[in-house]
Amino acid sequence: MLYNAPRAATIKAKTDAVLWVLDRGTFKHIVKDSARKKREQYEDFLSQVDLFEDIDPYERSQIADAFKPVNFKNGDYVIREGDWGDIFYFITNGEAVATKILTPGTAPETVKEYMVGDYFGELALLRGEPRAANIVAEGPLDCVTLDRHAFKRMLGPLEEILQRNASKYEEILKNFNPESVPARKHRRKPSGV
Repeated sequence: MLYNAPRAATIKAKTDAVLWVLDRGTFKHIVKDSARKKREQYEDFLSQVDLFEDIDPYERSQIADAFKPVNFKNGDYVIREGDWGDIFYFITNGEAVATKILTPGTAPETVKEYMVGDYFGELALLRGEPRAANIVAEGPLDCVTLDRHAFKRMLGPLEEILQRNASKYEEILKNFNPESVPARKHRRKPSGV
């Protein structure tokens, strides 16, 4: 029914069975309505992300259609330093921290905090390099993702902004002083999704 094509397989009942059915019109309506609601939800979220404040509604809807949701529990590693990266993340709910091993043989140190509307993972996609830091969930964390193909197709025009932000990360690491990291505050932005 999704592709308006002949059936791909034959299904036979092995025992007596009672089935529920949906006609094509109802099925398509449910699928379209669900996709529309998801798009509207993600478009609203994107309008609150600084990176996308200047893109037009059509481009925003294309990005929203490409998003895939993913969820993490407290303490889960979203990204591990040194791993190959092929996914770009946006936080829709919750918080995360970036940690990095600054001195070989020591534990990773927190170098950046992320909250709703922040994004990460673009450096590995922009530069084709391994992940530069760990990203760890601080409590339940909901994200939407773009894979490498969608990232290149959708965010080509934003590459200059992302490159500029990449230089900010390098500046953070260059000037990082562990004593200057303030005690962790719980900041919350209203969730867009």
